[in-house]
Amino acid sequence: MYEPAGSGAFDHALHDGTPMRMQWYFRKESRLPVAVQTWELPPGGIEGMHTHRADAPLDEVYFLLEGHAEMTVGEQRHTLRSGDAVLAPAGTPHDFRNVGDSNARVLVIWGPPGQRIDWAAFGSGRASAAAESL
Repeated sequence: MYEPAGSGAFDHALHDGTPMRMQWYFRKESRLPVAVQTWELPPGGIEGMHTHRADAPLDEVYFLLEGHAEMTVGEQRHTLRSGDAVLAPAGTPHDFRNVGDSNARVLVIWGPPGQRIDWAAFGSGRASAAAESL
């Protein structure tokens, strides 16, 4: 399956934040237990501080593709540059904001928390573990 950039993109505001341009990749086709989206926030744009409901917990990974941003997760504030990522675990208040002077593009992957997976059966999993031990 192929989905080009901008296909089905829409404007939407989340959690009392500012409107942003979003694309939800393979929303109808994927069987993965996660949503995969890109968000494009204008300068000063914010997602809005929020915590997901306890009866619908979500883990979220934010990966900054372009721009400069800040991410607050719980009591920690992180300054992000392109290539940086943040995990917002279920039940933790969090907010993403564009602090740059151009649009910020972020890849957001979210879904209900599940069991941790042992990635040792995969070559990249073993290589990652080896790199951590250096």
